Amino acid sequence: MGGGHCNGDVSLSSIHSLACSQDFRFSKHIHDNVHGNIYLDPLFLKFVDTEQFQRLRDLKQLDLWTMISMAEMIASLAVYLNRILQREKFNDPALLCMAHMVYPGAVHSRFEHSLGVYWLAGEAIHKLKNYQGFELGIDRFDIQTVKLAGLLHDIGHGPYSHLFEREFLPRVYDGYKWSHEQMSVKMVDHIVDEHHIDIDTETIKRVEEMIVASCGTAEPKSSREKHFLYDIIANGRNGIDVDKFDYIVRDCRACGLGCNFEFQRIMESMRVLGDDICYRAKDYLTIHKLFATRADLYRTVYTHAKVRAIDLMVVDALVKANDYLEISSHIDDPSQYWKLDDTIIKTIETAPDQELRESRDLILRIRRRDLYQFCNEYNVPKDKLENFKDVTAQDIVCSQKNGARLREEDVVVDNVKIDLTRGKHNPLERIRFFKDYESDEKFSIPDDRVSHLLPTSYQDMIVRVYSRKPELVGPISEAFENFQLMTYGIKAQVHNTPEKKKMRR
Repeated sequence: MGGGHCNGDVSLSSIHSLACSQDFRFSKHIHDNVHGNIYLDPLFLKFVDTEQFQRLRDLKQLDLWTMISMAEMIASLAVYLNRILQREKFNDPALLCMAHMVYPGAVHSRFEHSLGVYWLAGEAIHKLKNYQGFELGIDRFDIQTVKLAGLLHDIGHGPYSHLFEREFLPRVYDGYKWSHEQMSVKMVDHIVDEHHIDIDTETIKRVEEMIVASCGTAEPKSSREKHFLYDIIANGRNGIDVDKFDYIVRDCRACGLGCNFEFQRIMESMRVLGDDICYRAKDYLTIHKLFATRADLYRTVYTHAKVRAIDLMVVDALVKANDYLEISSHIDDPSQYWKLDDTIIKTIETAPDQELRESRDLILRIRRRDLYQFCNEYNVPKDKLENFKDVTAQDIVCSQKNGARLREEDVVVDNVKIDLTRGKHNPLERIRFFKDYESDEKFSIPDDRVSHLLPTSYQDMIVRVYSRKPELVGPISEAFENFQLMTYGIKAQVHNTPEKKKMRR
């Protein structure tokens, strides 16, 4: 059994009790390195054993993170830890173990993640049925649809997942609205039709509603029954869902990052009151750790400066290759879309076509560690967050001193937002708690009623600047400093760009 708890401690009691309550004799057994034994019933296997679902093996969960060397990860994390420890006055021993636990093993895919979410979704709905099944009217249809939605929730992701959706597509289709959740719905319909899966339309309709429940195109909750079921997979109201439970534990394990968030404690105590999934008041700090751990992953892994440098180069390579390869031409056609995965980079890299030369050169630079050069960064001052607008390459170029010859294509600006899932707002404001199992009252808990050590700000906005050419690090760094002085009246960055970096050629 893998780490049921994020900190690596193994506790089998709750999973064992769940397993004992279900008949797995006719299920396929898969061993997962996070959740242990996962069992797939015949219906779910019909979806898993398709080329469309197996494609998820070629969509890495943390694909570009694996291209960072161990030394670079440790150095970056050491800087971050030093800042945190200075702020926390060395009162958090859990943070001390992070640097030496880092190793470049984050090669897991959306295939494993989807199986994990399927399993946790089943755990969650079975727990609610065991504890409140008669009261809530949970039936076999509810259990089946929740589990199937968990299994298929990410099937619409494109190559490099969120990079494809949030950075590549906006570059090639300005203003075009597209989401992987909506594509997942189309993929589900395609799989059912293509493989003649015998499943009733009401089941598929419910599954697809659950997949898009957290995005802006979701059906109004007033038109749904059993609203709480739609919050299990992707909870757009307060962010507590089994999708996060799985990727936080899985990503921490893969990257060697320790954390002390225990999702099973939350799942064990959850209770539905008035169609809301509520939690014991005593678990407030455990839930806060969920969001804090997620924010730490964003800062130290997902938005690592070197990871983002590679991200930006991959996006540039895909954009330059798009006209020739027509990468974006099938984003509304599931019969062709499923053929797109992370191997698109290898296709570009090995193709001899002259039209792909610029894209090939960028990928070769990545292979040879000739990355876009990180110049510097700053945290947007707290009092400026309210009216912050994304900084652009034009802003930096317009801030250069007389005599400099920077062009916009020389500069890349990365505006990085890190929050606790609800922007500048505290996500725990939207969570409802209960006192004990004898009470039916649900309520919210203000931060200051729990601890004065909890943060009073819930969002960081980091502005980073990169140079596409190493010889321009100096001029770009100077222009970046000038921009800060003109915008804020101070240099908001922590330190000047190192001289040796400015001298690279």
